[in-house]
Amino acid sequence: MWDDTFQQYAAAIDQLAAELLQSAAIRRPPVDAFAVAQALGVTVAIDANQCVRARYVRLQGHRQQSARPTILLRPDPRAERRQWAVAHEIGEHVAHRVFRLLGVDPEETSPRLREQVSCQFAGRLLVPDKWLRRDGAVCRWNLLRLKSRYCTASHELIARRMLECSPPVIITVFDHGQVSWRRANLPGRVPQLSPLEAQVWRRAHNSNRPARKSKDHLHVQCWPVHEDGWRREILRTEVDMDDSWQ
Repeated sequence: MWDDTFQQYAAAIDQLAAELLQSAAIRRPPVDAFAVAQALGVTVAIDANQCVRARYVRLQGHRQQSARPTILLRPDPRAERRQWAVAHEIGEHVAHRVFRLLGVDPEETSPRLREQVSCQFAGRLLVPDKWLRRDGAVCRWNLLRLKSRYCTASHELIARRMLECSPPVIITVFDHGQVSWRRANLPGRVPQLSPLEAQVWRRAHNSNRPARKSKDHLHVQCWPVHEDGWRREILRTEVDMDDSWQ
């Protein structure tokens, strides 16, 4: 169901995310998920004892007749993780509105579908579709420039969101010299890593500097996201879909 109706769900999520951003008076990036929660009347409270990053609950106050929507947030040193966690739980809070936009009874949806909607909502709230398409085209999809603009989102989230925009691309994440994630918005199966991609990745990995190169139908960019104890690179491969592409 999710695969067959992805575009419909994506459009409904984009519509709702835009409405929430407007209600929170957020008109340009970066998006602060905490401000969106506040505009919705959702309390965000720190809970260091829970085992998950965040949890959406309704807490009954002593003097309140109705339960108060609350996001219990585990402390995390990374701001992007806190933003994602809050955005995801906002998705839990508003998932029923997405379903109603599509004429779907929220009571008849599965937990798996609600989780998928919440994850999609978090990404599209922190990196709104319309803004990303505009800004990506302006900076030629330079991940570091996009990260400086969408600073509440992680490098990986921004890169994954590129798959939901034009043109046709392949996104590859390397961790410690190994491919940990590779997806494409191309028709058919995701192609294997090409020699050109491997060459550009190796240059970025070894130099700790962005690298890029074009050849034939491929335009490859790679950005190192290196930290103490962790070496990650994100590769973006744009594909010219002509007769030579197989």
